[in-house]
Amino acid sequence: MGYTQRTGQQAETLACDFLSDKGLKLITKNYHCRYGEIDLIMKQDQTIVFVEVRSRKSNNLVDSASSVNWTKQQKLQRTAENYLQQNHVPASIPARFDVIAVTHNQSQRADINWIQNAFEG
Repeated sequence: MGYTQRTGQQAETLACDFLSDKGLKLITKNYHCRYGEIDLIMKQDQTIVFVEVRSRKSNNLVDSASSVNWTKQQKLQRTAENYLQQNHVPASIPARFDVIAVTHNQSQRADINWIQNAFEG
C-alpha cells in the first residue's frame, strides 16, 4: 500500500472517529457502485449523511474542501442516489453531503474541518 492510500485510510479513520464522537453513527465505509465511491455513510438523528473525506498537507496549494469540485459532487450525488435505491431508503428520509477536510501539519498533527451541508444534493 502506497503513502497516498495509507494517508487516505488514516484520514478516513480520523474522520469516522471524529464524527462518532459528535454523535453520528457509522452505516458503512467505502460504498462503491458504478458511479463512484462514498468514503463514509453515517446517520445523525434521522438524517443520512454522505461524507467525502479529503486529506492534504498543510503546504498544499488547494485546500481539502475546495478539491470537491462540481464533477466530484455529481459523482457523489449519483453514488448516493444509488445507495438510497439499493437500500430502499424512503424518500422522506433526509440526506445531506458533508466534507471532512483533514490537514496534516509539519508537527504530524491533523486538523479536522467538518463542513456540514457542503453542497446541495
